[in-house]
Amino acid sequence: MEKQTHHNLSFDQFDEKMNPRPEYSEFDGVVEKAIARRGFLQGILAVGAGTFVAGMATQGVRVAAAADRFGFKAVEANSLDTITVPEGYKWEVLAKWGDPLFENSIPFDEESRGTSESQALAIGDNNDGMDFFSKAGRNVFVVNNEYVNRDIIFGNRESGKPETDDDVLKGKLGHGVTVMEISRNNGKWEVVKGSNLNRRITPDTEMVLTGPAAGHDLLKTSADPEGRTALGTWNNCGNGRTPWGTYLACEENFNGYFSSSEENFEKTADQKRYGLSNEDWGYGWSRIDDRFDMAKEPNEPNRAGYVVEINPFDPASKPRKLTALGRFKHENAEVVLASNGQVVVYMGDDERGEFIYRFVSSGKFSAGGDNSSLLEDGKLYAAKFNDDQTGEWRELNPETTGMASQAEVCVRTRQAASAVQATTMDRPEWVASNPNKAEVYCALTNNKNRGIKPNAGGDATPAAGPNPRPANNYGQIVRWVPENGDHLSDKFAWDLFVLAGNPGVHSDALAGSANVTPANMFNSPDGISFDSNGFLWIQTDGKYSNEGDFAGMGNNQMLVGDTETGEIRRFLVGPKECEVTGAAWSPDRRSMFVGIQHPGEDGNSHWPDGGNSVPKSAIIIVEREDGGLMG
Repeated sequence: MEKQTHHNLSFDQFDEKMNPRPEYSEFDGVVEKAIARRGFLQGILAVGAGTFVAGMATQGVRVAAAADRFGFKAVEANSLDTITVPEGYKWEVLAKWGDPLFENSIPFDEESRGTSESQALAIGDNNDGMDFFSKAGRNVFVVNNEYVNRDIIFGNRESGKPETDDDVLKGKLGHGVTVMEISRNNGKWEVVKGSNLNRRITPDTEMVLTGPAAGHDLLKTSADPEGRTALGTWNNCGNGRTPWGTYLACEENFNGYFSSSEENFEKTADQKRYGLSNEDWGYGWSRIDDRFDMAKEPNEPNRAGYVVEINPFDPASKPRKLTALGRFKHENAEVVLASNGQVVVYMGDDERGEFIYRFVSSGKFSAGGDNSSLLEDGKLYAAKFNDDQTGEWRELNPETTGMASQAEVCVRTRQAASAVQATTMDRPEWVASNPNKAEVYCALTNNKNRGIKPNAGGDATPAAGPNPRPANNYGQIVRWVPENGDHLSDKFAWDLFVLAGNPGVHSDALAGSANVTPANMFNSPDGISFDSNGFLWIQTDGKYSNEGDFAGMGNNQMLVGDTETGEIRRFLVGPKECEVTGAAWSPDRRSMFVGIQHPGEDGNSHWPDGGNSVPKSAIIIVEREDGGLMG
């Protein structure tokens, strides 16, 4: 019965149940403190905030735009089971879960929801981060397949769970990454079925471990005594893109796939820090694969939780796990080039009270040269945000963390960030850098434990700095500017671009910042991406009840923000019970690709095929009806 109770819990709910955090403060007292800080919040978000600190200046939030730079009429919030876009725009589905990739692919079966054989030859489930690559006249689209909806993929079973070994394998193969060639024919983008560039990267795909932790004892297993070859990637959330044309898939909630055949298996402190439990989330992988049984392979979890580099144009190449970028629940990996050519990667750890990270490569990018090892060696940092709107990057190395080696830092990265007293954040999701100026944004989606419970490592989570509200159910987007516009600088200044909220229900801090109105309100910003014009696209993964604190917000949505004026406008609303996540543009900027994940996760959608069909995650294409630019 206990397993059945866990079956319908979200990732966060399951983690809370299996790894409860102790309470350390009284809620009422924290709320009073937050209300007292209202003046501080208004100071952060004031119209025309101007200069932060001498030598560190950025534009403050100005709500009123001098002219309509967006060029579309805002979409109203709704709870429809379809895609809603502005007048003058259109959408269509590019590809969805179960669509065939190869000539020998098996058509999707609505009744059985497929088999392991059919899933191995088809697009995976729950598309998330994505990107578009072009080379020598060919186009390749790469998309993460984060997880599978258990109630849907196993919906042919009365229990709604995997009942056979083949069920387990089918679910397993629904994870990973899909690489597919696409082409535009008669004005329409289509998947090139049977292309020699098409491939599925799954939890069973062989991968190379790189960086400081490769070969370390913590990564050695019975199947890989050298600790240099791992199998598979799963629960890939956001993504990144390198200047040399590779795709970065980011492993997030990897912990939920491990379990123990020993009922009383004693987890180590490190395993607890990463949310590992004696029970998995209902996928049952250890039933067919001993790798996922911690009692048999205690080091296997140490081989997950990394950024994975994939060459989209070389199907024979092995993906590479980049241990130098640290091990945690990666959301995405935002890559920028410093002025001297060094590569900087900004990353968030998507769990309540975790940290924001930066990696700086030792080597420098060489246009047309061999850049394949640039993400294997460098320095890793965690962010400290001060209440005075300044901040610093604190390096994670043996000296600063007290750890024995850089390899250990790269495996026990959360503990390393705790050691340097980095700032606990409200679930750092996607990070995005402005292509037109040196400023970086991170979506802090929510944190119901803010000011109430510590994080998984026991670090305090006070309502302060860029995380100013206790029991934060709405989220915010923080922005920082590196000192002197240099991404290599260890100092930065920060403010909040937006504090999400509901001004239709609340009049205090829960109403949000001045640029949130009844016409554009939202909760739980998650995916964020910049277009070439410097507009910030914001995607949500929040509450869609449309009642109580979330009244008037409707389904999850996609908005666009003008970072110069602070104005935010709703562009798209997704179908019922979905998350809107992942964005990419065609090279000519006339097509925008958007991910629609887990529609009907509570059983109330049949999108995109309608009727009585099984709901399916999908990638849609949004274009202007006049063929104009999309960003």
